[in-house]
Formats: sequence, C-alpha cells, structure tokens
Amino acid sequence: MTKLAFLGLGVMGFPMAGHLQAAGHDVCVYNRSPAKAEDWVSKHGGRSAPTPRDAASGADFVMACVGNDDDLRSVCLGPDGAFAGMKEGAIFVDHTTVSAKVTEELYGKARDGGLSFVDAPISGGQAGAENGQLSIMCGGDQAAYDAAEPVMNTYAKLCRRIGVSGAGQMTKMCNQIAIAGLVQGLSEALHFAEEAGLDGRSVVEVISQGAAGSWQMSNRYETMLDDAFEHGFAVDWMRKDLGICLATAEETGASLPVTALVDQFYKDVQNMGGGRWDTSSLFKRLRKVKG
Repeated sequence: MTKLAFLGLGVMGFPMAGHLQAAGHDVCVYNRSPAKAEDWVSKHGGRSAPTPRDAASGADFVMACVGNDDDLRSVCLGPDGAFAGMKEGAIFVDHTTVSAKVTEELYGKARDGGLSFVDAPISGGQAGAENGQLSIMCGGDQAAYDAAEPVMNTYAKLCRRIGVSGAGQMTKMCNQIAIAGLVQGLSEALHFAEEAGLDGRSVVEVISQGAAGSWQMSNRYETMLDDAFEHGFAVDWMRKDLGICLATAEETGASLPVTALVDQFYKDVQNMGGGRWDTSSLFKRLRKVKG
C-alpha cells in the first residue's frame, strides 16, 4: 500500500483515483469543488482534503489531472499548493495536458524543493479512464519515472517514458495533431458517403478492415451517423490542446497546416453551440454546411 494524493476529479481524474483506491492504496483526494471530492469518497472510500497541500502531506506520490496551465500552477504552487506539503523525495505526476513550458517550470521548482516531477499526459478518453486502459506518455528523470510507473499502471494500458522533462507533453501534442486530422478525414468520408447516397455503416464495415481503419473509425462512426456527440473529449478542450500545439509549432519551426485548419473547424463547432460536444462533431459541422 502506497500513500497517494490525487488532485482533480473531473471525468478522467475521478475514475483514475478510484482505480488507485481499489488497488489498495491509501488515497486522499482534492477537488476545487468540495462536493465532487465528497462524492468520490462516498463511492470509493479514502479521504478528501480542503487544499492540495493538505492532500499531499506525507504522500509518496501526488497525481494531478486538472484543466490547463493556470490550474496546474494553482494546485502546485503557493502556500496551499501541493509542493508546500510534499515530503522530500516525493514524486509529483502530472496527467494534465499542458504546455511543455509550464512543465519545465514546475519540474525546476520541484527539483529545487527536493521533489521529483513527471509529466504524464494521458490518452484514451473517459472510457479509457473508467476501464483502466489509458495510454500514458511521460517525460522526466528516469529514476522518478521508474518509481511512478507501477502506480500509473493501475489505470494504464501502456505507459512509456519518452525522454526528459516536457517530452511527455510534446508526445501528447503529437497525439492531438494526429487525432485532428483523423477525425476530419473520417467526417469527410462519412459526409461524402451520405451525399453519394451510400449507407455509411456498410461503407465503414468494408473500409475499416483496410488501410483506412483507425480507432476513431471503429469507435465513433456509429455515434457520428446517429448525430450523437456526447461520448468523448469535448471540443473546448480540444481547442485548448490544439492551441498549445500551434503555439509550440511556432517556437520549434514545425509546419502544421492541417492542424491549423481543423482548429478553425472546431471554432465553427463552438459557434454552433457545440463546445461541449465531443471531437467527432466535426461531422455535424459538415452536415450544417450542406444545410
């Protein structure tokens, strides 16, 4: 049994923390809205704390899954932040998708305080979190990763260290770049099939078994055709992530023309009122364009 803290109980963090408690760890949770933390304790046991510092006090590992750069700073830094409560040698594992810049900043502050910091963004969506089947891409010192990996494996299908601090976040950017193009391509294929008078389900049955097949195709085509977009990662969050990708591309000199275009398509979806729809709602945008 390991003493753990988990900060952030959204659609991903809530079940992830639950897996840790179910595995026999001693888990203390923190959430910005205390009612969510109380709900988690009523479902899973464990304890809740009023501040990140209190949750992190005495913990061997502190895991976080919050919203953005500012949210992450707020749970790490300051008199009530986790870093102020963590014991020397403890390891902070960040599952949030944030910029590599804030990761490097917090890695440095953690190191200066005798702590370790692993950036460990996740992919797999709400279903992956609930089923303990997440893909976790990590950056940070090898020793810290080696210590944290068995804990992360509680909710991981695959967990890998890619490189130094920030490498996990850079890899997550690659993930989001790939998803953006895949979802737009799938949306256009289904739209084309409809306009050509074909049955979309029959089309996907055939093409999914060939070179066009993908996770997005297998897991999202039916809900897309059913005009149901409440099954995954929200457009608002995708735009946040793509903004990080595009800003980082400016810094590194990478060219992301398709990503930039799809980001604008997601802006169209937001303007349709679909900020909380899942990312496959690019298909709904094409149906609206037709109309």
